[in-house]
Amino acid sequence: MQFQWDWLCFSVLLFNAVNAEYQGSEVEVEDFDKNSEDANVDKSGSSLEVVYKTPKPTGEVHFIETFDDGMLSGWVLSQTKKEDTDEDIAKYDGRWEIEPLKENMMPGDRGLVLKSIAKHHAISAMLTEPFIFDSKPLIIQYEVNFQDGIDCGGAYVKLLSQSDDLSLEYFYDRTPYTIMFGPDKCGEDYKLHFIFRHKHPKTGDYEEKHAKRFDVDLKKFYTDKKTHLYTLVLKPDNTFEVSIDQTVVGKGSLLEDVVPPVNPPLEIEDPNDKKPEDWDERAKIPDSNAVKPDDWNEDEPPNIEDPDAVKPEDWLDDEPEYIPDPNAKKPEDWDEEMDGEWEAPQIPNPKCDKSVSGCGEWVRPLISNPNYKGKWKPPMIDNPNYQGIWSPQKIPNPDYFEDPHPFQMTPVSAIGLELWSMTSDIYFDNFIICSDKEIADRWAADGWGLKKLVASANEPGMFSQLIAAAEERPWLWILYILTLAVPVGLGVLFCWPSKKVDEDLEYKKTDVAKPVTKGELEQEMQGQDEELEGPNDNAGDGEDEGGEDEDSEEENETAQGSREEESSKSNKSGSEDEMKEADESTGSGDGPAKSVRKRRVRKD
Repeated sequence: MQFQWDWLCFSVLLFNAVNAEYQGSEVEVEDFDKNSEDANVDKSGSSLEVVYKTPKPTGEVHFIETFDDGMLSGWVLSQTKKEDTDEDIAKYDGRWEIEPLKENMMPGDRGLVLKSIAKHHAISAMLTEPFIFDSKPLIIQYEVNFQDGIDCGGAYVKLLSQSDDLSLEYFYDRTPYTIMFGPDKCGEDYKLHFIFRHKHPKTGDYEEKHAKRFDVDLKKFYTDKKTHLYTLVLKPDNTFEVSIDQTVVGKGSLLEDVVPPVNPPLEIEDPNDKKPEDWDERAKIPDSNAVKPDDWNEDEPPNIEDPDAVKPEDWLDDEPEYIPDPNAKKPEDWDEEMDGEWEAPQIPNPKCDKSVSGCGEWVRPLISNPNYKGKWKPPMIDNPNYQGIWSPQKIPNPDYFEDPHPFQMTPVSAIGLELWSMTSDIYFDNFIICSDKEIADRWAADGWGLKKLVASANEPGMFSQLIAAAEERPWLWILYILTLAVPVGLGVLFCWPSKKVDEDLEYKKTDVAKPVTKGELEQEMQGQDEELEGPNDNAGDGEDEGGEDEDSEEENETAQGSREEESSKSNKSGSEDEMKEADESTGSGDGPAKSVRKRRVRKD
């Protein structure tokens, strides 16, 4: 039984291992019916039909774009060049197209797609009205789909700073921006940028402030080829919140969670301060009073030959470890004047294979020298003149300032995409800039929410996922086989009938002696008396029967203890002569014994 339970526990562990392989890839489909009343969703069987309608803003917005009209109206392609770059790739000549999604598309839904590889792309559009950082939050939200994955490239947006000389035709990497936000990846470095440019209130210079890296695994958003929703919320209380697919992945304060910090330190190190020449930073110094011991031998080598080593008997001294390749031939174009004398390449000597200990000159192996002590050095002691690690003294920071409201940034008047990518077909859709979170959520439900619903419905079934996972990880086939074989084996082990047990049960059922009542015993004895008194050619036959009867009763006494008293009474009631005759005829009573057993079974 313990063995069977061990098999059962093992099967449960295997099932959990296979089940856990797909927990990370399961998609939880949210219910967007509350926020998308205009979308008609019809489910029939395993297919999902969605009637897509272009999202409409439900309140005041600063910018929206769905690209569903198939036009780039309002968008301007950059005509300039990137500075400090090779002339061949400096121009912003990357191609943009408006296309539907490659997978899980909905009729009528289109997006802006980056099409070129290894080219600079730049496109921008003016906001409906500039956003001024005062008492309302800023919300930036848009969708990205890396349809072919991503090797190296970005999908971030820039909110361009408002200025009189802003020209979208000359939008390039150095065009002043206020906020940069979105995904970026190169190699195995997966990033989600949130950068803002802060203006120094004294000097007027701008400095980029980067949000601290978010503690979240971003890889799946770049590799699953699904549409993801990126949202940035900036609040007037100087806090920010970054979400992917309406799940917060990072948040913090503009005053505390950016690098470098907005406000400089109150004090700085004095740049004119210098360390004194007699400043002693040594915590430990050699003991000047220490003396090298007389028996310290610095000439002893660290390793010596093992004196106990013995050359193996099968060591081949006359065979070199490597020999010229006998099958090598000098190339026909070999020029000895230019290339020198040709020599066949060296190959391991086949006589020096693993069957022998080695070839060539035998050398004793080296062992550690027990007498080695190395070069003597005086021990280290605490430095009585130790003064610690020197550092310049602090002075008031002449550039110190305190900006308690970094949220009040430079107003923005345009949005732009300035990107370089080594992968094409990066899909952008459903941009919105507003101040109301409910408006952004409703906009997301009518666009990204439907995309997610369709993608979830079109995902392959469980069997297809198992096959796809096994193609990527062949070792999963072993788990699949074991997962199927173990339950079958357990079923056979627990449920298959045992032949030995059935035979034992049948034997016990036929041989169990049933209890005999006193009345049945008296009837049996009366019948025996009648047989003894009746006419019979052989007068000893009846007595033999009686003897056999008594023998059978004695056998029943040994088989069942409950009949001892009744058997003893029946023995006492018989005559002593009959008992003697029965004892004499015991050896010849096989036939009558069988008849008695048959009669008893009949009575029972």
